[in-house]
Amino acid sequence: MRTLCSSTLIGEFFLVGFAGLVAMKDPDLSMTTVWTVSGIAMFLCVALCGMVTRPGGVAAGWVLQLALIASGVFVPTMFFMGALFAALWWASVHYGRKIDEAKARFAAQAEAAAADPA
Repeated sequence: MRTLCSSTLIGEFFLVGFAGLVAMKDPDLSMTTVWTVSGIAMFLCVALCGMVTRPGGVAAGWVLQLALIASGVFVPTMFFMGALFAALWWASVHYGRKIDEAKARFAAQAEAAAADPA
């Protein structure tokens, strides 16, 4: 699960950076505000890569997904891109857990086979 979720979060890191570039064009937003918010979101994307397997890591990832969708208020394309990455996040968590379960099952079978050579 960690690999899939981390890949999604790194993709979001770049997405937030590009959204910051787009948001700079808005005359109502100051460059300082745009880059402070974008920088915090980018930092959270990278930090969550290491926290995915810890308790609350997936929930924090969901909060980030909701924040990305909500950022569509300032950059309308983010409504679509945020929803797309939320779907990728769901798939990463869902299929990542299935892969982890399969790996554990195969490891248990290999261990049982090694313990019983007959």
